[in-house]
Amino acid sequence: MSTIKMRSKESNGVVTVKALIKHPMETGQRKNKKTGDMIPAHYIQEVHSKANGKDVITIHWGPAVSKNPYLTFKYKGNKGDDVEISWVDNQGNKDTKIGKVK
Repeated sequence: MSTIKMRSKESNGVVTVKALIKHPMETGQRKNKKTGDMIPAHYIQEVHSKANGKDVITIHWGPAVSKNPYLTFKYKGNKGDDVEISWVDNQGNKDTKIGKVK
């Protein structure tokens, strides 16, 4: 199951991409209330997007980004473009989603 929900829409030659990424985004600063142990850091470090195989945006995140982050960005493009969003976290987990611009 994908952790990324994405929509992209073109208007006047500009594509707006909206994405919601399901991820716990733990800072490593919180304690487990039951055990008192620190919850290990677990957050997305890099988000990358391509349109038709060409790089559009690369974002570097840290532990301060909230749980299940929402991302939106724009680029010059067209209906029918293949848009890809991928992420990798500090534990080596990753996911990728590809969609068509409407």
